[in-house]
Amino acid sequence: MPHLSETKLHSNRTLFKIKNIIGTSLIASALCMSGCATVTGGPANKSAQANQFNAEADFVFKYLVAEVAGQRGDLATSSKVFYELAKTSQDASLAERAAKVAAYGNVPGMTVPAIKLWSELDPTSNEAQQAMTEILIATDQLDAAKPYLAKLFDKEETRAGGFLYLNNLLSRSKNKAGVLNLVQSLAAPYPDLAEAQFAIAQSAYAANQNNVALQALDKAEALKPGWNVAALLKGQILFNQAPQSGIDFYQSFLDQYPESNEVRVNMAKIMVNQKQYDAAKKQYPTILQYGKNSPEVTAVIGLLSFQAGDFAGAEGYFQQSLTQDFKDTDQLYIYLAQVTEKQNRDADAMAWYSKVQPGPRFLEAQIGLTNIIARTQSVDKAIEKLDALEDLTTEQQIIVIQTEASLLAKAKRDKDAFDLLDKAVKNLPNTPELVYDYALSAERVNKLDIMESELRKTIAAKPDFAAAYNALGYSFADRNIKLDEAVTLIEKALTISPNDHYMLDSLGWAYYRKGKLDKAITYLEQAYQVNQDPEIAAHLGEVLWQKGKHDEAKKLWTDALSKNPDNEVLITTANKFKS
Repeated sequence: MPHLSETKLHSNRTLFKIKNIIGTSLIASALCMSGCATVTGGPANKSAQANQFNAEADFVFKYLVAEVAGQRGDLATSSKVFYELAKTSQDASLAERAAKVAAYGNVPGMTVPAIKLWSELDPTSNEAQQAMTEILIATDQLDAAKPYLAKLFDKEETRAGGFLYLNNLLSRSKNKAGVLNLVQSLAAPYPDLAEAQFAIAQSAYAANQNNVALQALDKAEALKPGWNVAALLKGQILFNQAPQSGIDFYQSFLDQYPESNEVRVNMAKIMVNQKQYDAAKKQYPTILQYGKNSPEVTAVIGLLSFQAGDFAGAEGYFQQSLTQDFKDTDQLYIYLAQVTEKQNRDADAMAWYSKVQPGPRFLEAQIGLTNIIARTQSVDKAIEKLDALEDLTTEQQIIVIQTEASLLAKAKRDKDAFDLLDKAVKNLPNTPELVYDYALSAERVNKLDIMESELRKTIAAKPDFAAAYNALGYSFADRNIKLDEAVTLIEKALTISPNDHYMLDSLGWAYYRKGKLDKAITYLEQAYQVNQDPEIAAHLGEVLWQKGKHDEAKKLWTDALSKNPDNEVLITTANKFKS
């Protein structure tokens, strides 16, 4: 939606109308000031002129009211008056003005009727029709949106693109099953269009109807063999069902279409995800070959190497990308800083971070730099450096405060971290992420009532914030209270972020507290397979011990301690069950 300043620009037609009205009014005023001596005609003519004058004066007055209200920030009044003027005058430009002011000002009761009026008064405007479509989708009026969407496919030359754009347009709707039905209905007249089948597959995947999605993708493949986009989605669906099946599909596709570099890159990514590092590494030369050694492709290989723990290899790829004139050099500087930091070369890392110039990556680099300062010098020096940053937006100020609180928490200065965040939530806009950090800091200083209320506030403000559900659920489970609600909260988190190892660990711990040891072991083992985190090892070992599997628990703790000798949770748990 355009910025409000754009909505203050008059269309030529509206300006012409206003000028004419004002001009007519001034003439009428001048005539009346002359005692109306020059006015000819009988009483009926005089009455008609008076009515016209009053109507025009009323229009000008209302228009100025709307203008002034908008300038003063009263967008509800401004949009309402513009809407009334548009209805009276049947002027599409005024309806557009009302719609844009209402949308910008988030005036729910006025946005829908204003956009509807705009689209009715100017049926040839693509912008008006698109705005109407989007508002119907956002309010889940999918049936009403159907005729507007169908217009996307009127012209054969733009039909395929329309279907590729369709799911992006429908993504705002929460009714995923309804979206699938709508897309299937829109695609029905075009059974031989691969893009229509792909649109069905996308909406089916979003609605968790994987079989429907796979059937549609098979049809798309038959209609358009070797289509990368369809292959990528099919591989993703198969990977979610069983990781190796996704890899196998990608490999079979590449056997037929070896130049499909996007598919090869995606296969390498999921190989790295599955810790099949050697298999992924074998793909790198081919990716570079078909990528024609572009700096972007080289950087991708660097990132894959980084994720695989091959830090020296990653550094080489990033350096190579830098020599190939990668456009976003500041991003590469940050990658190089991170990879040298992983190799315990702090001086090199600081030098790379320091090369990042003021701009979109500057704050990220400064945060990376201060993390090293906190670790190698002191937290106070790191915070002093962050406090010296100037010209920050409100959003950036919040990020800086969150970073400082994190540094304090790592240094076990929990009270200082809480005080900093407590001040921030009282003086800055409360983003869900800021409130979430505040809640966790409250828990660390044992202010559990604040923790619970703030996490519930975060969930209300951002219903898809998986970490907030998990944090509240885990807190209940760890304190052995409200266990049924704990399970419900963590299960909700997992529906938003499936296979997250922290959330699987939380759910296992909640079931352990409920005395359901077998179920607890299932979730904790699943979490440990995803990520061998030391705290997951501590939890899994404890449940195994309570299950009577003492040797298995001891081995797990010993192996985990060899990799994480300083982890306090792991040390405490292992010592607690020594026999």
